[in-house]
Amino acid sequence: MLKRVFEKLMLASSTFTILPVVFCLLGAIVLFIIASYDVLVVFGDVYAYFFKGIHPEDFHADIVGVIVGAIDLYLMALVLFIFGFGIYELFIGEIEQMKGEKNSVLEVHSLDELKDKLAKVIVMVLIVNFFQRVLHANFTTPLEMGYLALSILALCVGLYFLHKGDSH
Repeated sequence: MLKRVFEKLMLASSTFTILPVVFCLLGAIVLFIIASYDVLVVFGDVYAYFFKGIHPEDFHADIVGVIVGAIDLYLMALVLFIFGFGIYELFIGEIEQMKGEKNSVLEVHSLDELKDKLAKVIVMVLIVNFFQRVLHANFTTPLEMGYLALSILALCVGLYFLHKGDSH
């Protein structure tokens, strides 16, 4: 009897997995809003640049940096979405509307599949973050340029091995 009560308690406690789902979705929405706001600010800066004659010193680098930063935020929001949908499908139930779609990004069948999807998006976040930092770096010596080339090579090798087992 104690075993049945404990099992019912365990099954009931699994409904608490709705908390990370809800908060992941809310966090993703917040990140989408912030990134979209950053892009809107860029439109204002571009308008000031072309029509008001305001020409900041590093305008192009700043604009590209903000856009890359927005991409970084969008990717982090996708990490939260994938995690939230994955937790929902693994612990709460399948989403009926996603059953008929082919190759759904958000469809998860196992914890390993969820980890693989998250790892790939997180690696992309890191690459975009690396690109954003390189945009604002000043390279003054040939050795620094060599380090940049080696880091880009390391990123390429890492991406190769990350996607080596994929069918596409």
